[in-house]
Amino acid sequence: MRNALFLSAALFLAAPAFAADQPPPTPAPMVIPHGTSDYTKAVAGAYTLDSHHVGVIARVSHLGFSISIFRFGDVAAKLAWDPAAPEKSSLTATVKTASIETNVANFADDISKNYLNSAQFPDATFVSTAFHKIDATHGKVDGSFTLKGVSRPVTFDVTLVGAGPGFAGGPKMGHVIGIHAEGWINPTDYHIGPFFKDPIQLVIDTEFDHPA
Repeated sequence: MRNALFLSAALFLAAPAFAADQPPPTPAPMVIPHGTSDYTKAVAGAYTLDSHHVGVIARVSHLGFSISIFRFGDVAAKLAWDPAAPEKSSLTATVKTASIETNVANFADDISKNYLNSAQFPDATFVSTAFHKIDATHGKVDGSFTLKGVSRPVTFDVTLVGAGPGFAGGPKMGHVIGIHAEGWINPTDYHIGPFFKDPIQLVIDTEFDHPA
């Protein structure tokens, strides 16, 4: 009996050492999500623009000689998405005009102050009025674009880049819709200034996220 007790105690004391000799369990491989061209893979609900995955570009004629590229860095938007009936979806977006960026020193500040009048009109906004599905990956979004207190109808041609589950459980990427959109505005409608007369193309690449 005494020998059995000693053997049990020895085995109990040795167990941690045996366990330490065992290799740690292999972690499950990371599942990296990838968007699909099927917009129905993005579930219905309220989506928020992902500020880490957005580019808002204004392509502006430089006096007819070339195209200058201006970027806006402070953007927010909300998308109410219905994959079963995309025409019932809606979008609101806001761009802080003072967040304009150029590759010309001090030019962004000049545009913000003297052409966009950002102090008085800090926001450019877009509010959708209609969604139109063209095919599985293309559509149009009509809406009202407001700049410097002036509102005009604008239509964006929208291309689906990818949709589906993102990094499930993450703070943002539960479900994702990624799009590319292009639209045009007439700068004379918004009284931007004498140097801006030709139509300006707005180009948007972004993701909208819905919590998991």
